[in-house]
Amino acid sequence: WHFGNGGQKEVMSAAQWTPAVDITEDDKEFLVKAELPDLKKEDVKVTVQEDVITISGERRKEVEQKNEKVHRIESCYGNFSRSFRLPDDADVGAIQAESRNGVLKVRVPKQPAPRARTVEVQVN
Repeated sequence: WHFGNGGQKEVMSAAQWTPAVDITEDDKEFLVKAELPDLKKEDVKVTVQEDVITISGERRKEVEQKNEKVHRIESCYGNFSRSFRLPDDADVGAIQAESRNGVLKVRVPKQPAPRARTVEVQVN
C-alpha cells in the first residue's frame, strides 16, 4: 500500500476526537444529534447542569488481531466532551436521549412561554 501525494509519503498526526453535532429545532422541541460511530450507549453520558447540556464519553480503540497488519488508521479515539447552553424555553426535566446506529439523539422539549399576567393593585 502506498499513501501519499505526488510520490511523497503522507504524514498523519494524532488528533483529539471531537464528534460532530447538529442542533435543530421545530415548534415543539430542540434536537441535538451527535455522530458517535462504534460507541455503545454505555460509553456515552448526557448531563444537564445549570442550563448547560454536556455529551461526554470515550471511544475505545479496537484490539488488533494477532495476524492483522495495519496499513492506515485515521479514526480518532479517546475521551470527548461537548457542551451547549440550553435556551430559556428548554424543558430540562423532560429531556430524552436515545442511541441508535452510531447516532445519539437528545430531544429537549420546549416549555410554553409564561403568559403575562395583569393584576390590578388597589391603591389605598
